Amino acid sequence: MTPLDLLLEPLQYEFMVRALVTTVIATIVCAVLSCWLVLIGWSLMGDAVSHAVLPGVVLAYVIGAPFALGALVFGFLAVALIGLIRGTSRVKEDAAIGIVFTTLFALGLVLISVTPSQTDLNHIIFGNILGISQADLVQIAILAAAAFVLLILKRRDLTLYAFDPGHAFAIGLSPRMLGALLLGLLALTAVVALQVVGVILVVAMLIIPGATAYLLTDRFGTMLAIAPAVAVLSSVVGIYLSYWLDAASGGLVVVVQGAVFALVYLFSPRQGVVGRLLAGRRPAEARG
Repeated sequence: MTPLDLLLEPLQYEFMVRALVTTVIATIVCAVLSCWLVLIGWSLMGDAVSHAVLPGVVLAYVIGAPFALGALVFGFLAVALIGLIRGTSRVKEDAAIGIVFTTLFALGLVLISVTPSQTDLNHIIFGNILGISQADLVQIAILAAAAFVLLILKRRDLTLYAFDPGHAFAIGLSPRMLGALLLGLLALTAVVALQVVGVILVVAMLIIPGATAYLLTDRFGTMLAIAPAVAVLSSVVGIYLSYWLDAASGGLVVVVQGAVFALVYLFSPRQGVVGRLLAGRRPAEARG
């Protein structure tokens, strides 16, 4: 079998084409958002929102509503609850995040266990890339496009918020509103990626591409190009590996992303551990 045959054979199946297209769409918007999450230090927030949507998805199934609607409602609910606990008590942000996301995720698991279903709701947790339907693809594409357009339109304001909220306030911007916008986009993006890799692995797609790009450049604009490129490459390689190895698609996409990060972590020209050991330099902080 020639290399060209290896590339073309999976594309003979419609479900593989849908899986590739859906995964690429989801990983692009996740990767772009991950650049801001990494810079602000919101990795745990991404984890919280991605897990907190689980009960919303189950309840949407029970009442016959679209999964995305239930996930969005609980994603925004999680963000609101975290802000409420943080703003009205002595509990710090990391503790508030931990309380909200573990409670809502546990509620989702309980709802799955007591909900009679002819559908395997466990795919919400672990993802079901190869089972993506045409309707799912359209839904994911619309939500991803909305999140991507908002991120691009507000990229300058969000970047200023990430680097210097005080300066953003001084020039008339509202750091609170920008933070709320970013959290809303995080909830929306988590819903986009949910059907691709499931609740558990969403956080990886929201963090690894941005972290990888952060080690490759000290300019934020370049990060916004590198992160989606890394995510798309990892997605394609992961999907193809899942076909040839007959293994979990979502898991392999994330494993490939993790492997790329490991290589960059070790061998990045300026930030890699090996390079710094050889050159005796310390890592530089990113600049806007």
